[in-house]
Amino acid sequence: MQTNLKVKRQDPEANGSQPHFQEYSIDIHPDSTILDALIYVREEVDGTLALRCSCRASICGSCGMKVNGRARLVCKTRVADLAPEGEQLTVEPMGNQRVIKDLVVTLDTFFDQIKRVEPYMKPDKEPESGEFIASNESMTNLLTAMNCIMCGCCVSDCTVLEVDDNFIGPAALAKAWRFTEDPRDDQRDQRLKTLNDEDGGIWDCTRCMQCVEVCPKDVAPMDRIMELRDAAIEAGNRDTHGYHHTESFYNSVKKNGRLDESRLALDSAGWTSIPRLLDLVPVGLKAMMKGKLPPLFPHKAEDKQKIRDVYEKVEGERE
Repeated sequence: MQTNLKVKRQDPEANGSQPHFQEYSIDIHPDSTILDALIYVREEVDGTLALRCSCRASICGSCGMKVNGRARLVCKTRVADLAPEGEQLTVEPMGNQRVIKDLVVTLDTFFDQIKRVEPYMKPDKEPESGEFIASNESMTNLLTAMNCIMCGCCVSDCTVLEVDDNFIGPAALAKAWRFTEDPRDDQRDQRLKTLNDEDGGIWDCTRCMQCVEVCPKDVAPMDRIMELRDAAIEAGNRDTHGYHHTESFYNSVKKNGRLDESRLALDSAGWTSIPRLLDLVPVGLKAMMKGKLPPLFPHKAEDKQKIRDVYEKVEGERE
């Protein structure tokens, strides 16, 4: 099977070296993975190509790369599935992380984010029987997050990290969820408060779904972040812009049947938070100049009573 690889090459340590693409046309077995193809290039065609790999079995997470613009484990991705005979595959290093050379990135940022959530047990007392016991039910609940192999694919494609490197990130927050849900840990409330209050914490996720789409182990980091938000609210952490945003959204749709975007922005900032309100002024001016400013008086849905009925039914079931 003939395949064409378009590989992004770069060597930040070489003076004058600029990122560029290099193409390789090679003949591979129809069942070959992208990693097989890259190793063939390195071993038989161009020994200067740098890439990272280890287990070749979707266990170690070492071979995360961007293929055709999306993060993947190249050891589990077959060439034929993405590029039938003769079509081109574009391979790049993972995003949101510093490139060491070619397809190899440093994971320093990734593990610094993990450290921020203190990913270890913090019990208040010694176990009574020599070890801490967890029920089968609790471990089954944790299994999804524990499947994470720390590959960094979710971090690579996170749209928030592209513009805000202070965001803790989907992998670290999924790891944080794993410890808030573990019955052997006694710092659940403190963890939730920290994640709720911290700049770059659980409320900075924009729910773009990219981390869910690219995760090779179905950890679904965004779902874990949403559960952390619910848990933080239930634990009484409500004096944040994130909770105010959620509350405003809920009340606005309940009242009008549609979202009141002007009210949402002001409620999220906080009516008494002068600095945050001032931050909205430049955005509001730009929106007004572009004709994108939301109406001061919100549009109301024609069938808003039906929407209110849904709210009342759900609220009644909760009670």
